[in-house]
Amino acid sequence: MGWGDMEAPNSSVTSQLDTCFGVFNASDGRDNAQNSITSPWFSTAFGLIGLCSNLFALCVLLSSSRKLSSRARSSFLVFLCGLVVTDFMGLLVTASVIIPYHFIKFAWAEVDPGCHLCNFLGFSMVFFGQCPLLLGATMAGERFFGINHPFSRSTSISKRRAWSIVGLVWGFCCLLGLLPVLGLGRYTLQYPGSWCFLTLLPDTGDIVFCLLFALLGIFSVLLSFIFNTVSVVTLCRVYHDRESVQRRRDSEVEMMVQLVGIMIIATICWMPLLIFIIQTVLQQLPASSRIQMLPTETQKMLLIYIRMVTWNQILDPWVYILFRRAVLQRVYPSLRPRPSIISLYPVLNPSLRRKL
Repeated sequence: MGWGDMEAPNSSVTSQLDTCFGVFNASDGRDNAQNSITSPWFSTAFGLIGLCSNLFALCVLLSSSRKLSSRARSSFLVFLCGLVVTDFMGLLVTASVIIPYHFIKFAWAEVDPGCHLCNFLGFSMVFFGQCPLLLGATMAGERFFGINHPFSRSTSISKRRAWSIVGLVWGFCCLLGLLPVLGLGRYTLQYPGSWCFLTLLPDTGDIVFCLLFALLGIFSVLLSFIFNTVSVVTLCRVYHDRESVQRRRDSEVEMMVQLVGIMIIATICWMPLLIFIIQTVLQQLPASSRIQMLPTETQKMLLIYIRMVTWNQILDPWVYILFRRAVLQRVYPSLRPRPSIISLYPVLNPSLRRKL
């Protein structure tokens, strides 16, 4: 079914079109309640696995941070901790609404006539979705300057400054998520009626907000790719140096492996959804404004892509859990600690070495 096949809404649903309801056919969601795509066990299983994974990763991070003396590594762990906390809270907040719906099957229009719950859930989806992408780009940028310009700063980023940067990312994503509440775009109920998200309809505000959300996410992924690629190339040059046996920086390599893993997961999980959003809203530009309901296939594809995005929050913590030196050294006992970043460069003035 294409956009041109949609019929004008009848009088029974016209009253709901200006609210967060009426974007999809609610009867389709009830009739397909047992469909594998809309099965409640997907949400329940993904939620529980993700919460446990992030909670375990958070415990490991807190334990590791107490044993570190390296400021560069400590600041990196702060960013990782911010990422894990974001993923954990995202799963907790969204699951607390979505899972009860699947088992209670409450009527949104009766429980939330003012769309306050729907707006909150839509805000949560945008906020907790965009935060990991921006944090990944921030971490990649911090490592890029730390590896390629290690002496441009007298000291590495402190923990307090790192937390301030994480707070700025959270604040920016919060403002982004509040745009529909302030009038740019809308949060509407999505198929099968268990969650709310941005609206993929031919309305100027909706199109602008959808493009803003998708393009910002794609920009974050591309920025992470550029920063990480340059950093990896720099480390490869170090390893192929004739004195590389004495110059390896295990800590920098460990952080880059984790960053590349986070970037790959974000790319695989998020890019299909972001590209789908852009394609859908751009295809609507020639459409008439009378189109007020998403095609069934679009609704189902959006749900599938959201399922993929959920795996980003599930897999992120395992990147840190599995790709730590403590784990890698058990798999490869030959891996042993080597000199730090300073040993990569010519002999420095003793006072400068002490400062660094």
